[in-house]
Amino acid sequence: MRINGLDSVGTNQRKTQILLMFFLVTMANYNIYIGFALKPYMLFCFILLLVYFQSIRLVQLQLFEVAMLVFYSVYALSGAFALYSISSLRIVIGIMLYLFCYFIIKSLLEGVHTSLIGMAIGYAGVLFNSISLVLYVVGLKRVGFYFDTGGERVIELGLMIDRNYPRLIGVLQDPNFFVFYNTMFFAYYLCNTKGFWNKLGLMLCLTTNVLTFSRGGIVIMVVLTLFYILFQDPMKQWKKILGLVISFTLASFVAIYFLHFDLLSILDSRMKDFSADGGSGRLELWGRAWGYFQENPWTGIGAFNFADYNWFEYGTDLSVHNTFLDVLSDAGLIGILFYFLFLSLCLFQMVLNRVYKKQPYLFLTFVGMVLQMAFLSVIINDIFFLFLAILSTFLNQDHVSRNSSSNVRTNINEA
Repeated sequence: MRINGLDSVGTNQRKTQILLMFFLVTMANYNIYIGFALKPYMLFCFILLLVYFQSIRLVQLQLFEVAMLVFYSVYALSGAFALYSISSLRIVIGIMLYLFCYFIIKSLLEGVHTSLIGMAIGYAGVLFNSISLVLYVVGLKRVGFYFDTGGERVIELGLMIDRNYPRLIGVLQDPNFFVFYNTMFFAYYLCNTKGFWNKLGLMLCLTTNVLTFSRGGIVIMVVLTLFYILFQDPMKQWKKILGLVISFTLASFVAIYFLHFDLLSILDSRMKDFSADGGSGRLELWGRAWGYFQENPWTGIGAFNFADYNWFEYGTDLSVHNTFLDVLSDAGLIGILFYFLFLSLCLFQMVLNRVYKKQPYLFLTFVGMVLQMAFLSVIINDIFFLFLAILSTFLNQDHVSRNSSSNVRTNINEA
C-alpha cells in the first residue's frame, strides 16, 4: 500500500511526519486500553489514513512480507479451537491493528530517501533516550534513592525497583523491552557516528541500556559491536572502539557521581544472580511451554493461550519470555515453521541485497532483535514492525535503483 498524496507533501512536512511517527512508536506505555492497548502512533496512523484516504494504492510486497502475512494468518487460525477463545480473539484483533499500522507506516516511508529515514531515526532515538533518562532520574529522587523494597516491584515514572535493583524503564513498562526498543537506535548510532546528534545518541543509548541492568541487553550491545567490527575493517575501527569506551566511562561517571550508586557492583551482582534466579524464572517458563507443545505438537494450544494455561495450573499469568517457544506452544510445529520461514526470508533478502554493506544498521538491528527474541515474547511488537517497514522501504528503493542502473547500461550498450 502506498499513499500517493504524500508525494506532493513538502519535504519539511514529510520529515516532521516521519520523525513524529518514529517517536510515537516508542511511546508504547502511554496508551488507551480498550481490551487491547491503543497507542499514540496508532492514532496517528488513523489520522494519516483519513487525510490521504483517496490517494491510497497497493504496491508489490517483499517476499518476507508475504511470509509474514501467511505466518500471522496461521497463528490467528490456531486460536479457532483454543480453550481460551477470548484471549485468541484479542491477539487476532491486535494482529489486524498492528498490520494496518504497518502498512500505513510503510506508505509514509515509500519513496523517501534513506538518508531522511536515518535522520528521523537519529532524532527519535535522542528524544526517546533523553525523556527516558529524565523520567528515571526524577523517579530516583521520588523514592529518595532507597531501593530496599522487600523484594516487591515498585514503579515510579521511569524507574522500576526490581529485587532492590534500580532499573530504568523510561517511557516503557519493562527494562528488557526498553533494550529491545533501543536496539535499532543503538545499531544506527554505532554505524553512523558522524555529527553531534549521533554521538549524543550513542552515549545516551549506552547510558540508558546499562541503567536497565538487563543482562541480555548488555550482551546484545557487545555482540552488535563485535558484528559491526567484523563487517568493517577492524584496523580502521579503533576510533569507534575508543569512542564506545569513552561513552561507557562517561555513562558510569554519571551513574556513580550524580545518581549516587555503585554501577559496577550492581552490574556484577546482576550477572552473578543468573545462576541463582534461572534467568528471572525463564527456565521454568520455557519448560512449561515445551510441555504444552508436547501435548499439542501440530497446532498448539491456541493463539495467545500460554498465559491462561499458566494461570490455571500455576497461578501466574506470565508470558513464556521466549518468542520461539511462545509460537511453538501456541501454534505448534505448523506455526513455528512459518515463523522461521518469515525470519529466514528476512535474512535471505538482506544478504541477497547486501544490506550488511549498504545499510549495516538494519542488519545489526535484525540480529539484535532476533537474539533478544530468545528472552522476550514479541509475537507482535511496535518497534519490530517499524524496523520491517524501514527494511521493506530500503529493499524497494534498492530494487528500483538497480533496475534503473541496468536500464541505463542497456541503453548505452544499444547506442
